Formats: sequence, C-alpha cells, structure tokens
Amino acid sequence: MSTGKLPLAADGLQLNFCKTLACRNFGLSDEKYYLLQDTDPSRPGLVCRECGAFPPLLNNHAVRKEFSRLKKQDSGNLAACSTETCVAYGKPVLTHRELYHAFGYSGERQRYRCKHCQSTFVDRWSNANPKLDLQQRLLGLLFTGYPVREICRRLQMNPKTFYDHLDQIAARCRNKLASVDARYLQLAKDLPLASTLTTLQPRSENGVMWLATGDATHGYVLLQNINYSPDEEKPDDGADVYTPNTRRMPDSFIHFGDAPESAQDTLLNQVNAKYQEVLSRSNVEDLYTRPIHVDYPSKGCLIRPQYTAYAQYLRLRELIPHWEEITLYLPQEPLLRSALFSVFKDKLQSRQCHPIYVEQNQSWQENDSAENVDIMLLSWWRDRWAFTHKGNAEKAICHLWREKGKEDQWLQHASTFMLEEYQARFHMNFRSLVDEPRRRLRPGGLLPLLDIFRAWNNLCHQNSAGVTPAQALNLTRQPYTLAQLLG
Repeated sequence: MSTGKLPLAADGLQLNFCKTLACRNFGLSDEKYYLLQDTDPSRPGLVCRECGAFPPLLNNHAVRKEFSRLKKQDSGNLAACSTETCVAYGKPVLTHRELYHAFGYSGERQRYRCKHCQSTFVDRWSNANPKLDLQQRLLGLLFTGYPVREICRRLQMNPKTFYDHLDQIAARCRNKLASVDARYLQLAKDLPLASTLTTLQPRSENGVMWLATGDATHGYVLLQNINYSPDEEKPDDGADVYTPNTRRMPDSFIHFGDAPESAQDTLLNQVNAKYQEVLSRSNVEDLYTRPIHVDYPSKGCLIRPQYTAYAQYLRLRELIPHWEEITLYLPQEPLLRSALFSVFKDKLQSRQCHPIYVEQNQSWQENDSAENVDIMLLSWWRDRWAFTHKGNAEKAICHLWREKGKEDQWLQHASTFMLEEYQARFHMNFRSLVDEPRRRLRPGGLLPLLDIFRAWNNLCHQNSAGVTPAQALNLTRQPYTLAQLLG
C-alpha cells in the first residue's frame, strides 16, 4: 500500500527518479522533486516537477530479489562458498581462486576450503564426465533437429532421463563458460556491447521474453535471461508497487481483437509507430500494459519484464566495474533505455556510458558506410535520430545522451545484428522443441537448452571464416568440440 513516498531503497539501491537525461532531477530520489499520487490508477504515480516526465515506479526490493534469482540461475551450480554471511559467498572457485585453498579430494572430485569461514565443499564438475559418449550423441541429435521422442527412441531412454541429461549438460556448459567469461571481461573492455529482446517462443504467445546481452562485433553472449520463474506460483491479483509481490504478473491482461498490425513502408514510419505503441501502454516500461493476448504458462510464473531487465543490467554492472567506458547498442525499446539509465546513471553523468538505439531494415548490409544523413527529433522524448539510406536499404541510430559528431561512425558500425542472429539461430535449430504444443505452456524446459546454446555459440559455432566468437576475441585458440565442451 502506498505511503505517499517513493518505494524504500534496497541495500542502497534506489531506482525511482527522473530518467530524462537533460533534466536537473535526473538521478535525484528526493520526494520534493516529484508529484506522487496513488488515488487514480489511470494516471502516473510519479511526475517530475521539472520536466513533466512520468517514470514508472519500481519496488527496489523486488528488483534485488530478481537480481538474486538471475544470479543464482546463472551460476548456482558452480563450486563456491555457501555460507551466506561469508565475504566469499557465491563467488566461484573458477574466477576467485584467491579466496580458496585446494583441500584434498572426495573420490575423484576436488575439495576446496574457504579461507574466510573455513567451510569446505566439493567441485562436482572437476572429474571426468562418465556419460560423455552418450551426452555427445544426445547433443548431436538435438542440434540436427531431431524431436525428443526420436532421440529417446534412438538412445533407448525415456523422456525423464533425456531431460535429466539435458540438465547435467547445461550445468557442465555453465561451468565451462565461467572461466572464458572471466577472460572476456578482462580483455574486452574497449569493445561495444549489444542487447536484444525477443519472444522466447514466437508462436506461443505465452508472454515469455528473452533478453540477451553480449559483444556487438563478434556475437559472444555474456548474459541472457527470461522473465519467467519455474519455481514460483502466479499471484491471484495484481499487487501495487509498494508490496513485495509486485514483480510477479497475474493472469489479468487487457485482451484485444485479432487485428493485424499494419506494415510500415519506411524506417521513419516504423520508428514513429514504435513510439506510438510505447505511449499506448499505461506503463511505458511494461510491454504487457496495453491490449495484448497472452496464454499464461500453466506452470511457474511470469515476471514483469522491467524487473528482469533492470536485474540483468545490475548483473552487468557487477561484472564490469573496471570498465572505464561502456557502449551499448539497443533496439528501440524504452524498457531497456530506462533500465540502462537507472543502473548506469553515474557513468552516464560522467559521459562514460554511450547508449545508442539502432534500427535498420533487412536490405541494409552490415558495415555499409552512410551517405546522406538526415537528423530528426522524434517523440515526446525529443530523441535525436540520424537516418541514412542506400536505395531500399535504410538504417537509423539515436545516441540517447544526444552526443553529436559521430553519426557516420555509428551508422556504419553500430549494430545489434549479431545478437539478433544468435536468437534467430536458436529458434531455427530447436524449432521442434520450441514449438512443441505442450512446451508452449511449460517454458521452463527450455532453460537448460538456453545455457547449452550459449556455450555452443561462444565456444563451438564457427562463422564463414571458421572462427568462433571466443576465438575472434582471443579467449580460446581453437573451436571446442562437443567432447571438449562436455568433458
């Protein structure tokens, strides 16, 4: 229930403030700078007195909870200290060896002791994989498009055993990637990042969105998450932003008729149409606060997408504190814009963060140079867009901090293509699993597949030159085989 004040900070985290960069109230979380109301649900709960912006309110504790969920999901199986009060808690041995002693063996597995709390634990992935041959064959069949039933028939196993193997393979892939990710974070400080947001199952309409962030040039995927928790139950009713359960979405959407969206003939019209769609939402950061059809998953719970996006960028900030500058290419989506502004506000204020919208049509060839550049101010935000075209090929960029003078460079190099291609390949390679009728309402079964595909993409998948993303970044010397990935 509202107290007439901003939601309380969570361990120093306060994400409620004006997100208009040119406003004097940007980053300020004092109630005196805002109008707060909770009597009329159709009106914004927070309005900036200076610029009139109406950034949606967020529950900071719910963002922290989502951050912890995503972090545990990404690295929960890695060998690390499990004492919650210890300074080494949750920090994997693979990337924080200075915090641990090797402490003998448990059978064939390495045991470690924490230097701070003296607790001991075993690295369950330190021994050879006894099921290597079987799991290689399973992955080979899966990547060549065989459905689950056919894989089970060929390998003479039941579906439960198949999914058990899939969970084990995913855990090994996360373990294998942890040390490579650490090298990436050390060596890729000067390279641009990109984020992309798409539906996890394009034909399901189950409300599950997939957010991926990684290297914009070579397609190395660093983080990926979905706004779905298989271990939580959906709430009966919507909770306001002052209650802990506000991050969970109930099954109460505004449904609409099946009127097809009209195609836009030019990129400018497409950009303007997106702004109109965003402003039709009652919450500009929540894709589901407009008329939309959603078949709610029968198991688990949908998470409001803004909480997953904010949590992923908090995770990114935690991983790259030593990066002096950050350049991040984004699709035209205010959800990602607001999350980035909130999490990296200090770097934005010091001009060390460069968020750039990138939109292009299918005819545009990557790394084409810009010819004539047209500058336009669009939407309520007065975003400064640069448009260019070559025949039917069109591209547009918008530096959200309104930096000028590098439009030609950004139009040539700024791109989210590598991350978009990564997500498209996932949908193509695993079409039989992604589109399986039962899986549409039970998307939790795709979580291990996402981890496996990220590892395969980074370490095994070769481009036309025979080079993997990890090789292109000098993180590995050669492509990994499936045996090396699973060993």
